[in-house]
Amino acid sequence: MRRDLSRLLAPERLAIIGGGAWGPAILGAARRLDYAGEIVFVHPGGKRLEGCRSVRGLEEVGDPIDAAFIAVNRHASIAIVRDLAGMGAGGAVCFASGFREAAAEDAGSGDLQSDLVAAAAEMPILGPNCYGFVNALDRVAIWPDQHGMAPVERGVAILTQSSNIAINLTMQRRALPIGYMIACGNQAQTHQADLALALLDDPRITAIGVHVEGFGDLRKWEALATHARARDVPLVALKMGRSAQAQAATVSHTASLAGGDAGAQAVLDRLGIARLGDVPSFIETLKLLHMGGRLRGKRLASISCSGGEASLIADMAVGRDLEMPPLSAEQRTALRDALGPMVALANPLDYHTYIWRDTQAMTRAWAGMTGPDIDLTLSIVDYPHTDAADWACATQAALGVAATGARMMVASSLPELMPEHVAQELMAGGVVPVAGLHEGLAAAEAAARPLPDPADPILLPGTADPDRTLTEAEAKSVLAAYGLDVPRSVTGTAGCVDISGLTPPFAVKGVGLAHKSEHGAVRLGVQPGDLPAIAREIGTENILVEEMTAGGVAELLIGITRDPAHGYVLTLGAGGVLTEILRDTVSLLVPSSRDAIRAALSRLRCAPLLAGYRGRPAADLDAILDAALAIQSYLVANAATVSEVEVNPLICTPTAAVAVDALIRKANA
Repeated sequence: MRRDLSRLLAPERLAIIGGGAWGPAILGAARRLDYAGEIVFVHPGGKRLEGCRSVRGLEEVGDPIDAAFIAVNRHASIAIVRDLAGMGAGGAVCFASGFREAAAEDAGSGDLQSDLVAAAAEMPILGPNCYGFVNALDRVAIWPDQHGMAPVERGVAILTQSSNIAINLTMQRRALPIGYMIACGNQAQTHQADLALALLDDPRITAIGVHVEGFGDLRKWEALATHARARDVPLVALKMGRSAQAQAATVSHTASLAGGDAGAQAVLDRLGIARLGDVPSFIETLKLLHMGGRLRGKRLASISCSGGEASLIADMAVGRDLEMPPLSAEQRTALRDALGPMVALANPLDYHTYIWRDTQAMTRAWAGMTGPDIDLTLSIVDYPHTDAADWACATQAALGVAATGARMMVASSLPELMPEHVAQELMAGGVVPVAGLHEGLAAAEAAARPLPDPADPILLPGTADPDRTLTEAEAKSVLAAYGLDVPRSVTGTAGCVDISGLTPPFAVKGVGLAHKSEHGAVRLGVQPGDLPAIAREIGTENILVEEMTAGGVAELLIGITRDPAHGYVLTLGAGGVLTEILRDTVSLLVPSSRDAIRAALSRLRCAPLLAGYRGRPAADLDAILDAALAIQSYLVANAATVSEVEVNPLICTPTAAVAVDALIRKANA
């Protein structure tokens, strides 16, 4: 159900209900933007707010209320929401806390949140535990605190699950035009993705940034990503939850289920939402996207008047998904004409200071670092806070390059050396001003990230508690039925196992142990005559005897785990006993296509082994893909009961991919 948020987000009449000390702050936030609508103060005690019409009850307001800020306790908030909905109000911001986010301290808080949603019926509400929003496009603020936003004609939208982060973001001094800042609170009724989806219909919004602690309804995020792609509005995320501490804090703070970070990253990858790890990079990425949208590719050229800065940017780009291609013949010709014979030409380029203050020559040199093979040209300029008059030539050179239609960024190496007034001048001329090289590279990497191919809907997680772990033989048997290649094997007691149908040498394993190698319960290369003694040494009641798989060029792990917050996470990685130490993995969501799995495998650090490393034979990639799809098919067919399925290792040979160990955890059907 898509609720109409237009009256709430751009109200002609705003009611402040209760409020106490918050009332003046809400009024001040609205006046900072020169809000032109009517503000009515509603207080049963007869308190008045200077400059507002004041009434004692909602029934005295008269005309319909477009938006209300409810600043009373949680119990009274429910009754007021019910009254507003009955009056046909356009929506409300619920400021009170003590709802589902307080479930650990108050067992009844979840019921209160349900009561609040029921009271609202079809009327949209933000919150509870919510600061509201600032709409700088329509000069509206329903916000109980200071904010640093000013009216803009077009700009980005930012939606955050933290009111404090929202306040801080409004105070940024980096010249980012913010059209909307929305604090989402508990999202009891109106989800963060619902809000973003509504903002996509506003042509003044150039990009949307979301600060996410927990995704919640994945179907809403899928709808948002689909519509954003259709509208060509980039989405970026500041996603919390990499650390165990952040995951714990998320649960207590927002009542959102954080889940594992691998799953969260897989969701973002699936939806084509670039992820940033810090607030400054988040801001600068939104700025770059505001100034022209996504980059065509990841080819970067850098120019500066310092060899030290050229080396610095080259080193900082290492490890990022960016390229600094060699100069083309056309670039070399243009640069030589502008710089003469004394400058060594390269990318990154140190153009020295021979032409400093010669704006025309600087413009020609900087333009020489652009071209059809360059997606973004970055010039490193730090404007001194003492006297920056001599740096006007750099500003004009950048503006001159941007006038040619090239994507141009000016980044300071120190964030504080990009003054806001210079940033505004650059932006007015089409140049992206960035405070900090780290931030500039992070923004370029995020903006260059290609959108993924459209995928099937994410398989939502089941809820059955796993109470059974299949034996290795059982797991291999059920997976083989879905096409997984497994060794021929038999099981039996240590003193009675029929190996007549198997070809030695054997792998012999104890049955009933989760981590057999740690218990010394795996023996390889066993000959038939040694089997009784080996079985006694292993010590388990039953043993599994299977044919050895020879000729392996690599060992992989392929596993799927149920993540309550993100669906089913398909993990591909280096396998074997060193899996946890190597930590060479990549994660996707179920279902994933054959092409997506192939691309994921290519990102592993062990991928060269699969392709044939230093003359060794290559693995059969099609057999590996068949194995991954067989495991996925089993999971999809049994998603209601299976919580985990893992093959480790998958022995990859030039002709096959054989699962030599398997684990399945599930609930009894």
